[in-house]
Amino acid sequence: MSDEIWKRDEIDSPCVKLCVVHPEARLCIGCLRSIDEITMWSRMPPETRRTIMAELPARAPLIAKRRGGRAARLQG
Repeated sequence: MSDEIWKRDEIDSPCVKLCVVHPEARLCIGCLRSIDEITMWSRMPPETRRTIMAELPARAPLIAKRRGGRAARLQG
């Protein structure tokens, strides 16, 4: 059996298995994709996936602001 059969020339998913949607940005805080992008990922052409992957780093500031934690409790 040849391993060539099982190789796929596809871009990997950015999923890090931290699936929580930010309430304001409406992006997953783990991979920074929208719900629509996550849903359609396996059916997207590789070019579309590459485009989205290139855009992901620019989305990080949209969810970077922390809303709670110890620092927020100390300020209140």
